[in-house]
Amino acid sequence: MVDNPHGAMFRVIVPNQHSRVTNAELFFDLVFVFGVTQLSHTLLHDFTPLGAVQVTLLFLAVWWVWVYTTWVTNWLNPELTPVRILLFLLMLGGLVLSTSIPTAFEGRGLWFAIAYAAMQVGRTLFWLLATPAHRTAVRHNAIRILTWLSSSAVFWILGGFAEGETRLWLWVVALTIEYVAPAARFWTPKLGFSSIEAWSVEGGHMAERCSLFVIIALGEAIVVDGATFAELTWTGENVAAFVSALAASIAMWWIYFHKGAEAGAEMISRSAESGRVARLAYTYLHMPIVGGIILTAVADELVLKHPTGHSDIKIIVSAVGGPLLFLIGTILFKYAIRNFLQLSHGVGIIALAVAAYFAHDMSPLMLSILTSAIMIVVAAWESISLRSPAEE
Repeated sequence: MVDNPHGAMFRVIVPNQHSRVTNAELFFDLVFVFGVTQLSHTLLHDFTPLGAVQVTLLFLAVWWVWVYTTWVTNWLNPELTPVRILLFLLMLGGLVLSTSIPTAFEGRGLWFAIAYAAMQVGRTLFWLLATPAHRTAVRHNAIRILTWLSSSAVFWILGGFAEGETRLWLWVVALTIEYVAPAARFWTPKLGFSSIEAWSVEGGHMAERCSLFVIIALGEAIVVDGATFAELTWTGENVAAFVSALAASIAMWWIYFHKGAEAGAEMISRSAESGRVARLAYTYLHMPIVGGIILTAVADELVLKHPTGHSDIKIIVSAVGGPLLFLIGTILFKYAIRNFLQLSHGVGIIALAVAAYFAHDMSPLMLSILTSAIMIVVAAWESISLRSPAEE
């Protein structure tokens, strides 16, 4: 990873120099803008306990295929034509994956499974073939991951052929295999466990890539809000709901980016165990952050369309659960990079839990305004508490 010998497809890593995110990677991310939109719309149209479980599983799959690609492009150089072609093929797979989301548990389950398995296995096989023979540790890691992903692919495909509850359980098994794999350090017979040292990453690049996915989710929420608002007859209530939704998105951006994203990038760039930090803080702990933004987008659309009356369980779960999930993710992420729990986030979590208790007696608009206000307070509190002397 450090020397790029004889045309190998790995990035050239220069000490103390941040590897930039390439245009090819940004282009690849556009597919996942569509994927995030599909997830929020699918949940909105089937907001039942079973629908929520199914969309959660699909979200975990979408996140996992994206984050694995981010790891691989942290090592391989997307400026090189073969790696670019890999990303473009993954875009094709991602489009099939995303278009299959609304009916993944109906008629297009096999399409979803094939696209997902092909992306996971194909990308890892490319990485293995692109690794020079003398880089034994990297090749062994690629073989380990290929073994785990090939095993899970069997359950994805079997689930694609199955129907109903059987499909759900087979896909749960497949995802469990994939999510356990990094924690188990991809143990395989003969090769054993991978070492943490073998998973070093260019920290600044990894942090920026995950920050961009947060931007994708926030951008999708704003697009959904704007599209929904444009179709409505404008009244005082839905204008207020639109402003509240935008304020919540801005607060989420502020909470994540004002201090946290920069601190995370600095910390992982300095860390001697960048692979361990990337696995915990970026691979796992960003899931609730992104999931919370998507759930909040669902709440925004519900409130925009029905701002008055009593809040039902769908609005309560999404309007409170989205910000709550986001704050849980950010407090854990910031704990992983700062090693202390952010008091503002903890108070915000408690305040949202209290709001949930009284939410049934509020209108959807009032609940939206309350949760947005809580997020604004958390953002302002953190900014003030972490203000440096140079900013005063």
